[in-house]
Amino acid sequence: MTPDLLKDLNIAASEGVLALGALALLMVGAFVGEKSARLVSILSVALLVAASAVAATGPLGVAFNGAYVADPLAIYGKVAIYLASAVAVVLGGGWMQRERIARFEYPILIVLAAVGMGMMVSSGDLISLYVGVELHSLALYVLAAYHRDDLKASEAGLKYFVLGALSSGLLLYGASLIYGFTGSMRFDEIAAYATANPGVGLVFGLVFLICGLAFKVSAAPFHMWTPDVYEGAPTPVVAFFTTAPKMAAMILFARALSEGFMEAHAQWAQVLILISLASFVVGAWGGLAQKDIQRLLAYSSIANIGYAILGIAAGTEAGLQAMIVFMTLYMIDTMGFFAILLSLSRNGRPIRTIADLAGLKNDRPVTAIAITVLSLSVLGMPPLSGFWGKYYVFGAAASGGYWMVAAAGLVASVVAAFYYLRMIKLMWFDAAPEGVARTDKAPIESQWIGWACAAFAFPLVIVGLTWLEPATRIAASGFGAG
Repeated sequence: MTPDLLKDLNIAASEGVLALGALALLMVGAFVGEKSARLVSILSVALLVAASAVAATGPLGVAFNGAYVADPLAIYGKVAIYLASAVAVVLGGGWMQRERIARFEYPILIVLAAVGMGMMVSSGDLISLYVGVELHSLALYVLAAYHRDDLKASEAGLKYFVLGALSSGLLLYGASLIYGFTGSMRFDEIAAYATANPGVGLVFGLVFLICGLAFKVSAAPFHMWTPDVYEGAPTPVVAFFTTAPKMAAMILFARALSEGFMEAHAQWAQVLILISLASFVVGAWGGLAQKDIQRLLAYSSIANIGYAILGIAAGTEAGLQAMIVFMTLYMIDTMGFFAILLSLSRNGRPIRTIADLAGLKNDRPVTAIAITVLSLSVLGMPPLSGFWGKYYVFGAAASGGYWMVAAAGLVASVVAAFYYLRMIKLMWFDAAPEGVARTDKAPIESQWIGWACAAFAFPLVIVGLTWLEPATRIAASGFGAG
């Protein structure tokens, strides 16, 4: 190997560790068989934690002729993504065992998705952007339909695949337009060309690129796959969908726009504002009519992505930091929500509807407290973690001149409060219907993960912000290191 190649591989060591580890785990599963599912899950968690350590301690720089960037933003994103993926493996392993569908492929698919997400946050050009998006998407398509004997899961996987293919087409078309006008794939060269030669054609390519990425983050009006996939896919898979891939896609969003098209901020900011407003409306009002908890959380995620996009639309370093803070806190809240949902069942049947939560305080008082804390956090009640995420986003938007959009976001939060307060009311003030059995004993892993996330939402977030704020500030200011 040449010294340059060795240097590049060292910079991209975390993805290399995950890729080689996934191949090794695949061999273990292939030779040992289905009984290796637990072993492969344990090794996958260890692999993801090791990859996060490698990413955090690895060198900064640019590799593969500018296609790969390791800067503080990428490092922060990878650590968050890999750790969230590890938690998803832990949650899924126990659930798969109880549903008797445990197979060694589940943790390996998450590891492969993590490789793609690592590439997404380190993308330095349009090719690595597309390869990263497709690598993680292929794994997610399979995960959505993982419970192959379940009709809704199969439907979810098919819808996600078809609409995901459409979004990939939009993304590829936008990238080809940009390349056709600029003659380059690299973000820095695209930025230089766009500064010297602004034109309508380049803006068209940018809009298609934004639409393709908006599909990936399930922002309105490109959200149509989200409620059905969230309702039909296995619960631990949905927990994964709503955390790590969202963080990866939002960082990719920010990197592509900030590094490649900052001079066109006035144009793409208008598109992002419209997407953000549409997400507020769809997420807040669409959730009011939902009865299924996972479908409700799908609409909640649409609204919350609108808040994160608002941070990017500000076009400032403070806006980028606000987006990172918001997504980090949102990941913790939603992972806790789904962990608790995985811990709730009656007579072996998972609790899926909001009505099933009636009288939960009698059976599981600590879990009821955890759901209450997480619900209040997601709707942005001070001083819980969700409040601080929205505080940063709304502050950045107002500073960037978008205070009217921030006000619309506040209105959407008030509307969304209704469906969270409805759950709280059912748990604490309504009695369980007569003849309904008590909840089953909760699985240890999902129960404790849910409680831990709720404890972070409040009161530990007060301490957590003391290291989260400087870490995100460094990440937001560190584009293009090396």
